[in-house]
Amino acid sequence: MTNSKTPNWVAKLQKRWGVSASQVFIILLVFACTGFTVMFLKKPIVSFFTEGGEKSLLFSIIYYILILPVYNLILLIYGAIFGQFKFFWEFEKKMLNRILGKKKKTA
Repeated sequence: MTNSKTPNWVAKLQKRWGVSASQVFIILLVFACTGFTVMFLKKPIVSFFTEGGEKSLLFSIIYYILILPVYNLILLIYGAIFGQFKFFWEFEKKMLNRILGKKKKTA
């Protein structure tokens, strides 16, 4: 799966995710695009819902609770755009199971 020119950290991600080296870079690119998109969306959202961009504690709590599903949706969209929807769909299901405390069924 890996060759001698593959950096160690890439090889570790390949093994962990079960993907090729090129897919590792595409997956990391999807995470980066998603993070930047959420970052760029925050300022207009905060300005729209607050006076003068001043946030209350309640707004901050609600924002951070609601940003998780928005982030996950954007992650799936970018995953589809970059041809990695299946990987990110499985990633989302694993993350949701971890959040809900569900254990993976063993056969």
